[in-house]
Amino acid sequence: MENALTKAKILMEALPYIKEYYGRTITVKYGGSAMLDDSLKQSIASDIVLMRYVGMNPVIVHGGGPEISSYMKKLKKEVKFVEGLRVTDKETMDIVKMVLVGKVNKELVSMINCHARLPEPGGRGRIAVGISGDDAGLIIAQKCTTTTGQDLGFVGEVQRINTEILQNLIKDGFTPVIASVGVGEEGESYNINADSVAAEIAAALKADKIIFLTNVDGLYKDFADKKSLISALSIDECERLIKENLIGEGMLPKARGCIRALKAGVKRAHILNGTIPHALLLEIFTDEGIGTMIVK
Repeated sequence: MENALTKAKILMEALPYIKEYYGRTITVKYGGSAMLDDSLKQSIASDIVLMRYVGMNPVIVHGGGPEISSYMKKLKKEVKFVEGLRVTDKETMDIVKMVLVGKVNKELVSMINCHARLPEPGGRGRIAVGISGDDAGLIIAQKCTTTTGQDLGFVGEVQRINTEILQNLIKDGFTPVIASVGVGEEGESYNINADSVAAEIAAALKADKIIFLTNVDGLYKDFADKKSLISALSIDECERLIKENLIGEGMLPKARGCIRALKAGVKRAHILNGTIPHALLLEIFTDEGIGTMIVK
């Protein structure tokens, strides 16, 4: 009986958040170590299914940098980064699409659908649909260069998001799972930073919330001191940390993505440790929350 009462209390604690976010769009950027651990992948997939079944509209954006690098090494292809961006020639772009679109995306879609499957005939419970930025011109991109003007090949930045396909999927009860590949005006594919893609999609959809799943607990007052985690801060405070070089290099795209989304109308942005089991549920459905929240 005690265990049952504990479960009931947990459900009642979650009820206000279920009501608050019912029918709302939440963009989740999925990446980092959580993509490499099978148990963590299962945990995140089940969290996404629960979000969907209690009435939320999760939109998932994923990268796959470690897997791309692994395949490049297997193919004896040099892995090179400039200013945090992968140098992407034509052959590398083919590998990026093969890994992101053909492997990572389909595995994640399959995993979500497996958790969503209901014990009924007719294929019910299949909620996730995998797409990439070049499907129906979802992500129109333009060529990106470094601050020094160096040519990175087929590295792009988001020019605009065609939200029609996403809105149609959401309206029909599906969860879009988006690989961070874009398409240029001439039909060429571009490799785009997944944090940037997530921010632009959240902004275009006017999502209620954007969540970045990463390998650390959030933002710190001093990233060398892991006891200085910041639980909440404003856009101005976040911009100050960036200006004072107090945000580690790997967290910069996420912090900037949060700022971009918030300035475009997204209400809240979060950076969470995706290696914590059920990190999404802990953030959305509990009073304490986890990680760092950035607000206007």
